[in-house]
Amino acid sequence: MGRVGALVLAAGKGTRMKGSLSKVMLPVLGEPMLYYPLRALSEAGIKDIAVVVGWGGEAVESYLASRWPDVAVLWQREQLGTGHALMVAEPWWASLDELLVLPGDVPLVGADVLEALSRRHMDEMTEATFLTMTLDDPSGYGRVIQVDGRVRIVEDKDASQAERSIQEVNSGIYAFNAASLADLIHRLDNDNAQKEYYLTDVVRLLSADGKRVAVLNWPDPEELMGVNDPVQLAQAAVMLRDRLLYRWMKEFGLKCLDPNSVWIGPEVSFEEDVWIDPWVELWGKSSIGGGSRIASFTVIRNSKLGSGVQVRGHVVMEDSVVGDGAAIGPFAHLRNGAEVGEGAHVGKFVEIKNSTIAHGSKVPHLSYIGDAVIGEETNIGAGTITCNFDGRRKHQTRIGDRCFVGSDTMLVAPVSLGDDSYTGAGSVITRDVPEGALAIARARQRNLKGWAKKKKEEER
Repeated sequence: MGRVGALVLAAGKGTRMKGSLSKVMLPVLGEPMLYYPLRALSEAGIKDIAVVVGWGGEAVESYLASRWPDVAVLWQREQLGTGHALMVAEPWWASLDELLVLPGDVPLVGADVLEALSRRHMDEMTEATFLTMTLDDPSGYGRVIQVDGRVRIVEDKDASQAERSIQEVNSGIYAFNAASLADLIHRLDNDNAQKEYYLTDVVRLLSADGKRVAVLNWPDPEELMGVNDPVQLAQAAVMLRDRLLYRWMKEFGLKCLDPNSVWIGPEVSFEEDVWIDPWVELWGKSSIGGGSRIASFTVIRNSKLGSGVQVRGHVVMEDSVVGDGAAIGPFAHLRNGAEVGEGAHVGKFVEIKNSTIAHGSKVPHLSYIGDAVIGEETNIGAGTITCNFDGRRKHQTRIGDRCFVGSDTMLVAPVSLGDDSYTGAGSVITRDVPEGALAIARARQRNLKGWAKKKKEEER
């Protein structure tokens, strides 16, 4: 079979998107659109992959460096068409035996599609094989014209009225014999309405030279759908969402009461028997343990939930970990490396940031816990705040096991509370509290008799 590589075309601006971001970097289910063809290629076993970048290429290059470091970046400084992209990329693909070419705006394409294309190309030993689809409304797509064993593709803007009536269209996904491609790539010209070098003309030139060109008409046009405007972007997101949800529901028993209102990303994973209520969003590399339940209006991103976790709604969770059997919410916010231990409870209107809440501890309501370590079986009273920022630096608060922190306690970091210690309600704790001690740090109450009457007289 020889050495097979893939070239992803991602240099275009995407003018119909009417935005400042490169089209392939627009998010689809929380991942850039470019993520999906790269994932499909990876799952199809293609290891040599390059992406041609151009307009907005710095953002694309940065993304590839962080998420796909083995993918080569090739610059097309002038965007003169898809054929021109192949010209500037030739030093990279010239050493390959076979080359797959696909656009970066096909988020619904799967590994099975690319494998089928490769298989047809190899089995029939063609110089080129490309995927087509049959559409009721082919507007905007290049028409595929097959006459007397020859194949050519006519771009929509260059097609005649009769050619525009053809419903079989080009998907923009090809398999080429690299040597044959190299022989004629520089024969392309830009004598067309767009004044661009079309990759589609390679098919015409190969066919005209009597080379073998095959067409693979794919039965599901949705999988080859390109995304060119905000409407198509939304449609692609819905299709992908439905595919992901239904797969998890069928294969892992995910219980989803209203799939149309739930959104999950492609990197999210579930164990068995998870329940998701309506209006839940799960993004990034989140994982949900078996038997967990996530109530409505919750957003979870890049977080791990253990088994039997109860998320009670209106919870925002980012880059956090929740242990087995814990309960979170409602109206809680976990972020920046928060870790909640087994059986712990984080309740109403509580924010946990870069802190660890150990097994069985409780932060029931109206508290901010930042840069803190809380031991086991500790109770944090309502209105407690770890005062972690001195105006220049963050400091840590440490609270031991089996502590009881009274309501409205201010813990001015850095400060530590020993095991089994207590604080009185309304205290401002600025010094360490020994093990088993009660700390009270508040002014003694004074009752000024007659103060209200005197005040009224002064105001007359």
